[in-house]
Amino acid sequence: MIRIVLMVLYNLPFVPYWWWQLCHMAKNPEAYSQEKRWALLQKITTHANKGGRVVIESWHQENIPETEPFIFFPNHQGLFDVLALIESCPRFFSVVNKKEVSSIPLLKQVFKIMGAYEIDREDLRQSMGVIHRVTEDVKNGKNFLIFAEGTRGRQGNKTGTFKGGSFKSAYRAKCPIVPVALLNAFIPFDRNSIKKVTVKVIYLSPIPYEEYKEMKTVEIAALVKQRIEDTIAAYEDKKFS
Repeated sequence: MIRIVLMVLYNLPFVPYWWWQLCHMAKNPEAYSQEKRWALLQKITTHANKGGRVVIESWHQENIPETEPFIFFPNHQGLFDVLALIESCPRFFSVVNKKEVSSIPLLKQVFKIMGAYEIDREDLRQSMGVIHRVTEDVKNGKNFLIFAEGTRGRQGNKTGTFKGGSFKSAYRAKCPIVPVALLNAFIPFDRNSIKKVTVKVIYLSPIPYEEYKEMKTVEIAALVKQRIEDTIAAYEDKKFS
């Protein structure tokens, strides 16, 4: 986590005020519009990433649905994943996170502002309740991010197993599934280094409900995983032109 120290030191004159803003908004996020919440999160995240020597390269943002609600399904590389997506995504989204990370400072406040749900993988009833709430929220126009691997891979840019159950909310809400390929997002927070790093965020073409409605959730998981793996292979050495 040495990079977090660098992020704080670089932005030291602003940190106390930003921290107050985060904590204040996190206490009652519904009192603020999604636009105000997203503007604050993007401002802080962008400055923190710059101070931490992290460059976010975003590809194909045109694939993010502009009007209808959707669910992002990225590969899960590390604790930095959500911050990379916040900086690069123009639309507000919430997230389903495992309860183990809900107490980490900064992430805790960010998740509350996003209206995130924490999931207990050991409690089936609680997990089903989260799936139901996400389904209803998406039907009501809210966007979400779900990590289908369940936990970060710890294998660099290699993906783990995508779990079919992670796609139940999308299936029930009949919303577009947007695969997202993350590259090098494991480096900023999971490696003890402050070397400059470029994290790539590639938004793949949405998969509409009509395309996956006849598929089993395990088949949807395999399809999304394959598309992300193919994208990672194609983009690992790709540069902006």
